[in-house]
Amino acid sequence: MNELLEEVRGCDICKNYITPRPVVFANEKSKILIIGQAPGTRVHASGIPWDDASGKQLRKWLDVTNDQFYNVDNFGIIPMGFCYPGKGKTGDLPPRKECAPQWHKLLLNKMPNVELVLLIGMYAQKYYLKDKAEKTLTNTVSNYQKYLPSYFVLPHPSPRNRFWLTKNPWFEKNILPELKNQIRKLL
Repeated sequence: MNELLEEVRGCDICKNYITPRPVVFANEKSKILIIGQAPGTRVHASGIPWDDASGKQLRKWLDVTNDQFYNVDNFGIIPMGFCYPGKGKTGDLPPRKECAPQWHKLLLNKMPNVELVLLIGMYAQKYYLKDKAEKTLTNTVSNYQKYLPSYFVLPHPSPRNRFWLTKNPWFEKNILPELKNQIRKLL
């Protein structure tokens, strides 16, 4: 696993499009796997996954401390795109399409103890759920139970999603308690 992680961290498959700095955090003992979108500018600079406002919100949703979250025996973190994809008109660009096909299966094969995968955002959900994903992220998240026990689907915890959270109060009321319960069982 260590050799594979070194290989991922040295990846430059996207060097013609962006400045590579792959961010991955995993080991063979990881029980919960977080598959999100791609690192933002702050994470790209620090090299620490979820080291930003989105990460702070995610840890709150999971009801875990920083020590629990960054304990690789608890959480593995594999984004859809391992590097910051660059800035678009309305936010960050989508994750690079090369990463997941290149690395996910290899990493997952080395992680036999994963009991729950958190699919955060539509890119992860569409990649892993394929035609089982609903037409919208809202519908996929509201039907989260149909993806259990393997997957727990979530919206992105970005501060930019405040509007979505305000518009969908059922998420915090009904789904977050179940998410916290699932995480407590595994830690």
